[in-house]
This record gives sequence, structure tokens and C-alpha cells, in this order.
Amino acid sequence: MFSKILIANRGEIACRIIRTCRGMGIQTVAIYSTVDANSLHVIEADEAFLVGEAPPKDSYLNMGKILDIAKKTGVEAVHPGYGFLSENPKFARLCEQSGICFIGPQPEVMEKMGDKLLSRKLARKAGLPVLPGTDEAIENEHAASRAWKLGFPLMVKAAEGGGGIGIHVIESQDELLPLIERSRQAASSAFGSGRLYFERYLKGASHIEVQLMGDEHGNLVHLFERDCSVQRRNQKLIEETPSSAKLTPRLRRRVSSLALKLGQFIKYSNAGTVEFLVSDDGSVYFLEMNTRLQVEHGITELITGLDLVELQLRVAAGEKLPISQEDVTATGHAVEARIYPEDPETFMPDAGPITGLHLPTGEHVRIDTALCNDYIVGLDYEPLMAKIMAWGEDRNRAIKTLQRALLELRLEGVKCNV
Repeated sequence: MFSKILIANRGEIACRIIRTCRGMGIQTVAIYSTVDANSLHVIEADEAFLVGEAPPKDSYLNMGKILDIAKKTGVEAVHPGYGFLSENPKFARLCEQSGICFIGPQPEVMEKMGDKLLSRKLARKAGLPVLPGTDEAIENEHAASRAWKLGFPLMVKAAEGGGGIGIHVIESQDELLPLIERSRQAASSAFGSGRLYFERYLKGASHIEVQLMGDEHGNLVHLFERDCSVQRRNQKLIEETPSSAKLTPRLRRRVSSLALKLGQFIKYSNAGTVEFLVSDDGSVYFLEMNTRLQVEHGITELITGLDLVELQLRVAAGEKLPISQEDVTATGHAVEARIYPEDPETFMPDAGPITGLHLPTGEHVRIDTALCNDYIVGLDYEPLMAKIMAWGEDRNRAIKTLQRALLELRLEGVKCNV
């Protein structure tokens, strides 16, 4: 097992990783930008180093500087968290070349599944149902004919995308070129690539994802599914597990089986999530795969009793998975709400110092956050401030516990979506 790791991230996920490392006796090295100097993850880590100025390219995306700190501090591994460099195969390779373990899947797998066009082909080859769409990137001059062939409504999506960025629903030919151009600009800005593709729009479908965990010895298990259908502007707001309110037991088994089928086909290791769309008639379609730890992993931990970060660390260190599929059981129901700094009426982002804070407590309530008094909420990074999770013996009890927790939350100085 590792004795020291660097966490190439910030905020609540960095604090979350530190918590598990502390319990395992692993020392942690934090990195921080100039605006994060007084952040909680900096205080909680065993060591902390300035990585650069506030812009992500100068700090949390600065691969060279991060690796310089990793070498200087003698860490054996880097945990990327989610976002930033977590799905960057170039960074994973640079870690390997530096003799440092990247805590995640193999860079070749990240590359394949990060390209949404290639991942669709691989999923189809593995035997998964895939929504009708284009198999190659679309060019503006061929967009009209391809759209007519596919039929409206359809979605235009970024081939190297993620996080809902650059996705638009196109209802008619008149909207086609303007929305393609808008998607191309957003994708180029966010991902450095303007490659786009079309996919059939499935109205009213549920967004279901299956958590996978694999090791380097060929063992792979699923940790059940999560329902992430409550979204705004393609950004998740509420997640819950299991998805028994929408999916029958047979459908739940089917999505888990399909996720395992894909994972085994691509020889997946470490934590990953296979996402599906499930229609009202029970049809299941592969959507994409996230080759990292998900934001909402905590609710899976609440129903399984497993620590996903600990499992990540163990398999990255070369250990076999300490569990088999038969060992994985789900108890009760868990639901999560994401807390964002925004005006609850206009949804416009807000920023500023936290002048007053009271976080909810109580049995079966879990909060993952880096908030503290005098913490400054900025606009430099992804705005998630906290995740409030609740567990219950059944769905109704979990929801009631979450509602009580949200009512207890007191946040002053910055508006939020509660």
C-alpha cells in the first residue's frame, strides 16, 4: 500500500480523499492555487504546495508543475479526484513515465472511452444497445443531410465532451446550424476540440448510471445503479440509489449486467461509471462511460457500506479486489442534493465570502464539503459547494431525512439553490 499520495484536486473531493487516506495511515500532499491558499483541503493535508495562479491552466491543469511537486515530495501515487485531470490520458502517462502511479484506469482505456464516438463503437461491439446517431464527426456542410437521415428531435454533442457541456437538443432544421455552431464553440473552449456528433433525442428518458470497480487481476464488480435524472441544463442536481422508483427489478439487473459486459470487454480497472438512458417502455441505451470517481459516489457508499476511495487506492496499489459480486449488497435507500452558489430564482451564479455557516447534522445524514466560515466562493472553478446526502430504510424515509437536512442548512454571505 502507498505511504504517501498527492491529490491533484481541490475543494470537497480533496477533503473526501484526505479523510480516507487518514483512516488508512496514508500521508497526503495537497496542491492549491493562489485563491485556495486558506482552503480546507490545504489545512487538512499533511503537506500543501502552491501550484500556480487561479486560472486552471496555471494551477490544477498544470501537469508539469503538479508532477514537479509529486517528485519533490516523494509521493508514490496521484489521485486526480473528478474533473480537472481525472480523465486525461496524457497526464496518466506522464505519471507512469515519472514512476508515479495514477490512481485510475489505464490511459489507453481512458482514451478510448473519452472519445464519445469511439466509445459508442466499442459499446456496440461489446453487445450493448446504442442510440441511433452518427458514427463520425459531423461537418457543417453535411449536417443537414445527416440530421434529416437521423430525424428530429436530435442532440448535438461534443465528441470529447463531458459534464453536459456543449449539448443541445435540436427540434427542427431551422435550429440546426445555429445550435451546431454554439455547441462547437462551447466544445472548443471547454475541451480543446470542436468535434461534434448527432444522437437521437429520447424525450422523457431516465438517466441511469452503474458504478463499476475493477482490479488489475481481471476482477470486476458492479455496485448497483444510481438515478441521475433530475438535472438542469444537463447538470445533475439530485441523485438517488437504487433506482427502484423507476426501474423494475428486471431492468435494474439488466443495466448492471450491461455495464459489467462493457467493463469486461474493455478490461476495465479502478472506479468507473457506465451511463444509460432508459425509456418509459423499458428500452435501455448506452450513453457514455466516465473513467473516474463520480461526484455522487457517496450515495453508493451509503447503501453498500463500502469506501470507494479506499477500493481505488487498494486496486491501484496492485491488490486484488477484497470483494466479489456476491459480497456486494445494498441496504436501504440514499439520496443526494448538490448545493450550488446561485440565486434560487434567477439561477445566476453568486460569489463572495461565507459569513455564516451551519451544516446539518443527525443520524443518516452525510455532508461532503470544503465550506467553512470565511471561505471565499469564487468563480474560477466548478461551483459545487457541498453535497448533502441522506440514507433511509426506504425511499420515503431517505427523502424526508434529506428534506430535514436541507431545512437545517444555514448559509450566509452567498446565495444558494436551497
